Amino acid sequence: MNKDETLAKLTGIFRDELDNEEIVLTPETTAEDIEEWDSLSHIQLIVAVEKAFGIRFTSSEIRSWNDVGEMIDSITSK
Repeated sequence: MNKDETLAKLTGIFRDELDNEEIVLTPETTAEDIEEWDSLSHIQLIVAVEKAFGIRFTSSEIRSWNDVGEMIDSITSK
């Protein structure tokens, strides 16, 4: 799966988890860009992403992310 396909899949996950069909993710998207993306929903998003992609993130990986692009890099590296 390439980065564009990963971004499209992530967009669907974010829309489902945050209950907002208008979310459009880019690699530069941060939590500050999406009103519904707070600390609690962040955990729910991570769990949903891990389940959807069949992977597990380390806590250091999660803490290192500054934007969706860095999340995609972690996903595609697994």
